[in-house]
Amino acid sequence: MNKKTVKDIDVAGKKVLCRVDFNVPLKDGVIGNDKRIVAALPTIKYLVEQGAKVTLCSHLGRPKGEWLPEFSLEPVAKRLQELLPDVKVVFATDVIGDDAKAKVAANPAGGVVLLQNLRYHKEETKNDEAFCKELSAYADVYVNDAFGTAHRAHASTAGIVQYGFVKTAVAGFLMDKEIKYIGGILAAPTKPFVAILGGAKVSDKIGVIKNLLNIADKIIIGGGMAYTFNKSKGFEIGKSLLEADKVELAGELMAEAKAKGVELILPIDNKIGASFSNDTESSYCDANNIPADREGMDIGPKTIALFGEKIAGAKTIIWNGPMGVFEFDNFAEGTRSIARFVAEACQAGAIATVGGGDSVSAITKLGFADKVSHISTGGGASLEFMEGLELPGIAAIANK
Repeated sequence: MNKKTVKDIDVAGKKVLCRVDFNVPLKDGVIGNDKRIVAALPTIKYLVEQGAKVTLCSHLGRPKGEWLPEFSLEPVAKRLQELLPDVKVVFATDVIGDDAKAKVAANPAGGVVLLQNLRYHKEETKNDEAFCKELSAYADVYVNDAFGTAHRAHASTAGIVQYGFVKTAVAGFLMDKEIKYIGGILAAPTKPFVAILGGAKVSDKIGVIKNLLNIADKIIIGGGMAYTFNKSKGFEIGKSLLEADKVELAGELMAEAKAKGVELILPIDNKIGASFSNDTESSYCDANNIPADREGMDIGPKTIALFGEKIAGAKTIIWNGPMGVFEFDNFAEGTRSIARFVAEACQAGAIATVGGGDSVSAITKLGFADKVSHISTGGGASLEFMEGLELPGIAAIANK
């Protein structure tokens, strides 16, 4: 997958519509975490330095076509101005209305306009052709730097190109990095390739597992989804999370892994609790015999050691999903250990990408984010990419 980037075109003096992901946590007008804004800075700075007339567009939350003040991007514009003190950042109070049109028209080379929340228009998520045409008026060139929304066929992520309104579509630096890391791993991973999958549900990861069975050497499964797999082996899992309608499928996936020579590794012991809380009474037991009145909350020490052995020596790693209820400090050791193992593998020369909202939250909270090769900015997008699906936002970008 070799897509054109901003470096492959001349943007000097041109109107550039850049789709970014400024969907930041916002409460009472205060941004809780500005990492998504910071992640877009390299592309924005490059466009400004090249003399482009930059118009940024993004969604924030799910206002579903209503102009709700709590979803306004105005606080984001203020933060962006702080991060770009040498650039004039102008906020447009609408998207395709008079204010936006006037401010985009007056935007000089090297200037930046941030449009109001795209999802104040229901036409954005409906990929409405007329709305796409209105947006395209801001674009001699379209740049997509929002990997987190690349799996959505929305007006600003795909439609303005698909309908033919914009002829030049390229990737920003953040999008390019995601494509190269995740796409590169899936296309030609350096062996041994170990995939680590966690999280609550097997149903969320079926497509990923099926795709990875054709690529990976080992697949480690932890988190809530592991109990469904162990149930299919006839294990007693107590009150642990279970997708009863996926037990048969879990067995089929294990059989497929065996047939393809892929080692599928499941927990052999668990840390269990009497109830779903941090301070619940807890103990350890083998994975095949969780008491009826207890639920699995994390992987146990024997599993941690086993998973560590399987990760050691890997040259390529994908990790998506925590090993347990990492939000509770008393049940975070499994996820913390995986984060450490992945970081150690990277220090030994492995390439690792961590994707999915919970995995990223976990590795950031546990202090290992700066020790792995790549932290993906996309949750659902990362998953669909790992399934081998074509993402509309990436498909819209021109090939080299």
